[in-house]
Amino acid sequence: MADTPQPSGPGGFFPSQTLPSPAPSTASVRSSATLPHPRARSLRPGSNKEETVRRYVEERLAVVNRRYVKKHGNPEPGDQVVGYKTFAELCKDLHGVIDVLWLSGTPSIQIPFLLNIASDFTQWIDSFPPSPRAAFSVLKKLDHCFASLLSGRDIETKATLPGFENGMRAGMSTTDMVRCRSSVEQTRLAVVEVLSREPDDDSKDDETEVDDSETNTTMGNDIGIDDTTGLARDDDDDDDYDDDDSIYMDAARVYEHTIVQLGVKLGDVFGPAAPGASDNTLCSAAS
Repeated sequence: MADTPQPSGPGGFFPSQTLPSPAPSTASVRSSATLPHPRARSLRPGSNKEETVRRYVEERLAVVNRRYVKKHGNPEPGDQVVGYKTFAELCKDLHGVIDVLWLSGTPSIQIPFLLNIASDFTQWIDSFPPSPRAAFSVLKKLDHCFASLLSGRDIETKATLPGFENGMRAGMSTTDMVRCRSSVEQTRLAVVEVLSREPDDDSKDDETEVDDSETNTTMGNDIGIDDTTGLARDDDDDDDYDDDDSIYMDAARVYEHTIVQLGVKLGDVFGPAAPGASDNTLCSAAS
C-alpha cells in the first residue's frame, strides 16, 4: 500500500488531496459502531408505542434544528433552547436520536428519519469548525444502520433485523436508495472539505464531550427495551486523531458498508468520492 502523502505545512486535519473510495474488504482499525441491541420485534403499525417513538424522535430532531439555527448565538431571555457552540454538542444529541431509532427495531420509522438525518448532516457539519471524532462517531452509526437495513441483516452479527423476518418488503424502496446514495456522495465530499480546514482550538477541546453512550433509557424502557448496555466508549479514543493519517483513513471509510450494499441493490458503479478522483478509484458495485 502506498504511503499516505504528508502535508507540506501546518493546516487542516489532513493533507489536501482527493479522497479514495473505501476498501470495504479491509477491516477497519476503528471500533465498531456502538449501537444498542434492537428490540426483538418491530412495533405494531398504528400502536401507541409506535406513535410514542415517532413523536419522540420528531420532537428531539426539532430541538436539534432549533439549537442549530441558534448556533453561536446568545439565548434570548426566557428561551430554554440554547444554540450549539460546537459540532460535538450537536453530534451528542444525534447519538441519542439514532440509538432510539435503532432500539425501536421498526423499519417504517427508522428509514425515513435516518434518511433525514443523513441529508441534514452535510449542512450541519459545514457550519462548524472541524470535529473529526464527533463527526466520525455519528457517521459510523449511520453507516451501520443503512447497510444493515439495505441487507435486512445486521452487518456485524448477521442476525435478521426486526421487520425483515418475511423478506425485504419492509426495506428501502428504490427512491429511498437513490436518496441514500445522494446523501452518501454529498457527505463524503463534505467531510473532505470540512476536515481539511484549519481546526479551531475550542472545538478540538470540546470533542471530549461527545459520548454516544447516553441513550435515553427512559425512552428505551417505554418501547419495551431494557438492554441499553454495551454503549460505553473507551476514553483512550480521545487520542486517536492526533495525527493526520488516522483522520484521512477514517475519512476514506465514510459509509464504506453502505456503498457496498447500495451497489448490490442498484447494480451500478458508485462514483468517485471527491473531485479529481481517477477512474481506477471507483468503488465497483460488485466489490
